[in-house]
Amino acid sequence: MAKHTFSTLETFLIFLLVMMTAVTVALLSLLFITSGTIENHKAFQSSTLTQEPIATQMSPMMMTPETPLFQNFTGYHIGVGRADCTGQVGDIRLMGYSKSGQNARGLLTRLYSRAFIMAEPDGSNRMAFVSIDIGMVSQRLRLEVLNRLHSKYGSLYRRDNVILSGTHTHSGPAGYFQYTVFIIASEGFSNCTFEYMVTGIMQSIEMAHTSMKPGKIFFNKGNVDGAHINRSPYSYLQNPQSERARYSSDTDKEMVVLKMEDLNGDEMGVISWFAIHPVSMNNSNHLVNSDNMGYASYLFEQEKNKGHLPGQGPFVAAFASSNLGDVSPNILGPRCINTGESCNNANSTCPIGGSTTCMAMGPGQDMLESTQIIGQILYQAAKELYASASQEVTGPVTSAHQWVNMTDVTVLLNSTHTAKTCKPALGYSFAAGTIDGVGSLNFTQGMTVSVPFWDTLRDQLLGKPSEEIKECHKPKPILIHTGELSTPHPWHPDIVDVQIITLGSFAIAAVPGELTTMSGRRFREAVKAEFETYGMKNVTVVISGLCNVYTHYIATYEEYQVQRYEAASTIYGPHTLSAYIQLFRVLAKAIATDTVANLSTGPEPPFFKQLINSIIPNIADRAPIGKTFGDILQPVNPTYRVGEVAEVVFVGANPKNSAENRTHQTFLTVEKYEATLTSWQIVHNDASWETRFYWHKGLLGLSNATIQWHIPDTAQPGIYRIRYFGHNRKQDFLKPAVILPFESTSSIFEVVAT
Repeated sequence: MAKHTFSTLETFLIFLLVMMTAVTVALLSLLFITSGTIENHKAFQSSTLTQEPIATQMSPMMMTPETPLFQNFTGYHIGVGRADCTGQVGDIRLMGYSKSGQNARGLLTRLYSRAFIMAEPDGSNRMAFVSIDIGMVSQRLRLEVLNRLHSKYGSLYRRDNVILSGTHTHSGPAGYFQYTVFIIASEGFSNCTFEYMVTGIMQSIEMAHTSMKPGKIFFNKGNVDGAHINRSPYSYLQNPQSERARYSSDTDKEMVVLKMEDLNGDEMGVISWFAIHPVSMNNSNHLVNSDNMGYASYLFEQEKNKGHLPGQGPFVAAFASSNLGDVSPNILGPRCINTGESCNNANSTCPIGGSTTCMAMGPGQDMLESTQIIGQILYQAAKELYASASQEVTGPVTSAHQWVNMTDVTVLLNSTHTAKTCKPALGYSFAAGTIDGVGSLNFTQGMTVSVPFWDTLRDQLLGKPSEEIKECHKPKPILIHTGELSTPHPWHPDIVDVQIITLGSFAIAAVPGELTTMSGRRFREAVKAEFETYGMKNVTVVISGLCNVYTHYIATYEEYQVQRYEAASTIYGPHTLSAYIQLFRVLAKAIATDTVANLSTGPEPPFFKQLINSIIPNIADRAPIGKTFGDILQPVNPTYRVGEVAEVVFVGANPKNSAENRTHQTFLTVEKYEATLTSWQIVHNDASWETRFYWHKGLLGLSNATIQWHIPDTAQPGIYRIRYFGHNRKQDFLKPAVILPFESTSSIFEVVAT
């Protein structure tokens, strides 16, 4: 590629930005309470609960008595559960785009953990699959959930039979990680959000556990059109032509669904797996939400739980992630935002503005409409597959799991040659971002040559990468040698989970990263072939992505050579995919040959005792002089028509307080007066797509809260009101802070037909 030269002004601005970043890292390190303390998780479970500052204290282990299971039937014991895991919706970075300044400023839809438990009729073997509306599952989150499950249920739910999978929404809160790269991207660790997420996941599993009853599971699959494109077609074309010729598309169009019902035929839930990035909401968004996958869940659950508010009702619908690494929902493709011309080229650049002006667009007029359109497509496809699902899933529940040091895997390339994985490192094109969310500096995708300016800056700030790591990652030019950085903690994980759970001939492979389209195809084919080699025929292998610990991307060896974003983010080097395939084949063989008990556990991952705190301080909330929290600053209009937006502005308080004090379960309600009942009935809450909760942060603890109701066509004419529920942080001199609930109600207004 052509060598890039920087102007004097550009160089100065870049240097200034990098120095600001360095200062931020230094400040973060100063906030680190006790450096370098690492606990083996087994030791953590038994001895450190009282020392841990993340609010995980529990009573001594209480073994939950098992309800005798009905045994004389064919099928499974099935339980489903859903619980809120939203966390902070203010004063926290959103996780996914790593864009500076993209902090949460309100709520579009709540985030949920959806749990599904399946057990054999005699209760001897079981599994739990949990799909969570978050960016990805962090290792810390996984270890803490396993710890609490062990405290509550003993050995019933374990590392091998519990899968935690993130949907990969880029509009959920950050701050729940333990490795330094993600801590920096999150602007610190948020115990508040971490605890909220852990509690939500646990509640969903507990609900599924207590609701278990005899039932049946049915399987179906089919193609979905019009929902996604490949965002790195140039990388895809590097794969062998003979391999590409086997497929009709450069994306995986197949959706797989599991339908669950009890023995009376009453519907219980559905899990759908489909490869798509939840990035319909772009990096200009500041409202916490679950994006297109979450909207599909919302539609499915609203359809099945009629008469219930969003987030309520017995039916649970999860839209889980798969091999979505190079797949975008922004189906109009990349365009130069300043000229309108296509920038679908090897480096995703525009003649004017370079890579920063090359962005992909969704099918809607704005990102919210695009989210709805893509979510509707996913929902409709899953609904049809669910309705026609007739192939029953039968057979034993088997699980296999290992912890593996991914920095030291010897890969058998063929009968005579081997290769090795690498210590983690991020390449130059990682900083370029993607066409779904471009980076802010002048990096481009496809950088295979380093830039002396950046190398010098890196060496001065972080030290030089070793020749070993540079050689191992070739042709990736290393931007950050994370595997050789350990202050205040390791920057990337070394120990990762590999895991497969089978329900008869249905296998769920829990992959701790983002496989590209062709990586996913090779992976599924290899695991399926391993099952068949050892006697398990016609196994359906589904990839569940972003599970258990996050390790960025998994590109093919050929895609790795051209170093677009996905390859630059393949942190264990060019043979990462081959290593994962080899590791998962070991698990498949163990299941097929009934030798899971012979698998080694592997090296346990660390659990870091102290983490860098959030750099955003907690300050007391204040109301303007002469007003109090909840006072109305801008009232609603007396009358609205269907299709209009009812809006009211209140004196607000920081919504992060509501993640600590959970007196209220919603920030808002829209209520209709029912004359026949002489009472107000809630028709929407803050999980409803029709509502928006905006938080406007002012100075010195002042803030406003704006609530909107986008009145749908289905709204019944009548008298309505909007209510606001918040919490304010009160800090008296020399006294500990307290969080106090408050609520307020708008004036009434009328909705009339169009």
